[in-house]
Amino acid sequence: MMSSASRKILVLGSGFVAKPCVEYLSRNPNNTITVASRSLERAKLLITGLPNTQAITLDANDEAKLTIALESYDLVISLLPYTYHPTVLRAAIATKTHMITTSYVSPAMRALDAAARTAGILVLNEVGLDPGIDHLYATRAIASIHANGGNVREYHLYCGSLPEPGVAARNPLHHGFAWSPRGSLLALMNAAQYISANKVVKVEGKNLLRGATPIDIPGWDAASKSGLEFVAYPNRDSVSFRVWYDIPEAEVILRATLRYNGFCEVIVALIDMGWMDTTPKEWLSPETTWAEATQHAIGAPNASEDSLKASIRSVCSFGSDSDADRVLSCLHWLGLFSFTKVTFRAGNLLDTLCANLEVLMKLEDGQRDLVVMVHKYVVEWQDGSTETITQTMEMYGETEGDSAMAITVGRTCGIATQLVLDGVFDHIRGIQAPYKSEIVDPIREVLDKDDSITFTERRVRT
Repeated sequence: MMSSASRKILVLGSGFVAKPCVEYLSRNPNNTITVASRSLERAKLLITGLPNTQAITLDANDEAKLTIALESYDLVISLLPYTYHPTVLRAAIATKTHMITTSYVSPAMRALDAAARTAGILVLNEVGLDPGIDHLYATRAIASIHANGGNVREYHLYCGSLPEPGVAARNPLHHGFAWSPRGSLLALMNAAQYISANKVVKVEGKNLLRGATPIDIPGWDAASKSGLEFVAYPNRDSVSFRVWYDIPEAEVILRATLRYNGFCEVIVALIDMGWMDTTPKEWLSPETTWAEATQHAIGAPNASEDSLKASIRSVCSFGSDSDADRVLSCLHWLGLFSFTKVTFRAGNLLDTLCANLEVLMKLEDGQRDLVVMVHKYVVEWQDGSTETITQTMEMYGETEGDSAMAITVGRTCGIATQLVLDGVFDHIRGIQAPYKSEIVDPIREVLDKDDSITFTERRVRT
């Protein structure tokens, strides 16, 4: 167990989820927290008013310098993009420093499990929202169902981070971004797989959003939510959760992402038009207009709006004329038919588009976000009856403060970190995620005391 006198924590990253994490850890006077970022000013701003904190600059790409830095710390939290985690982990192994991330366990991380165990460190991942809070409550519900003689025939998870409805309704994509949209847009082309009718269904990245389906959220009244409803599409790998959640009997396992209706059709059109392409384009320059860029991307005869729209109807597949009209109207709102010059970035279409979205769809101060998470279990009981159990969380961000996404990710990460520092997981080593009760239960017991994170359960028996 670590000394209760002083625990030194290095937090890599000063993004929006870092502050709730650092704030939670700063409540313990035995913790000293250092926030490291490429931007010293941003790190200093994050720790303003928080006790026992300091800010430094550090390049996480420099493994040698990172290794030297970690010599001074008991634990490192990587809130960087997941691609940085293996570099951080190699430094953590070299210095025998425990490590925390909120990301899914990647193959590159899992490949270092033996080295982490040899170093005697715990590398705890997936302690955010999704992944994170989803595991904490799904595993408890499934354990309870099994303990009471039930079989989980279907398990569904739906989760989304969205603008609050009144804000989302102000633009035709029904969406918004609190930070750079690049990562979010690229994730929309990830391949996925899930289980349906006891068979594995694989979805290519290019088709991910094409299969988005309407979904009813228990307790959601669209009439009072600016008329907005939800659609869902598969999120990464659902198949492995048959093992992780110990539900071999399940015939359906689907973990999915939520978006408001109207979003997916527009993104599919942008994909088909080539606007999600990250390869450099020689013809793209700061002097190119949006209409010219669209013309080049889709191979239109000229850059007039009529020509662009006709070519888009040919390039894209629309379900109906009304669907086409709505998407074209949205593309017009995005400025893709205009003769103003593009916001040129990185020489490619995706980054140039992102530069525009950051302005058009930025969540402004005072505009709240919304996190929605729904667990759905279809249970077969021993008497032959079937029961559908749903557990729903709706959490709005603070008007003047942290977003719901930042709170749910950052605070969960902070709780897990404090438990590691307190020695609760001293018997556990290597690459881990919160799937088993020995990790899940202590984190959830603390999180259950947080009144802002609550689930409403509904049961329908047939």
